[in-house]
Amino acid sequence: MTHKELEEYLLSFSNSWLDYPFGEDTAVYKVGHKETGEGKIFALIAQGSNPLRVSLKCDPILAETLREKYETVVPGYHLNKKHWNTIICTGQLDNEEIKDLARLSYNLVAKN
Repeated sequence: MTHKELEEYLLSFSNSWLDYPFGEDTAVYKVGHKETGEGKIFALIAQGSNPLRVSLKCDPILAETLREKYETVVPGYHLNKKHWNTIICTGQLDNEEIKDLARLSYNLVAKN
């Protein structure tokens, strides 16, 4: 999955938008009110990472299971390790699995 493909997918969710609150090296995808700048983070992409690295919120039990199953799923970089995973997109997880995890992350954040 390319950065552009993942970005388009993340921005397809209702009320999602892109922000750079941590600088130009980290694309931050939020759900909320772009007009007011109020939103909650549901995905982060390390700009220019090769392979692509995306951090997504996850159910804590599923997060641990994914880390045990895949070496390319690691605790969230600079995030709450209980609730966030960073996925290194090398092909170990296919595009549909990554999309499913992105949708889960969005749903976890949007419902709160």
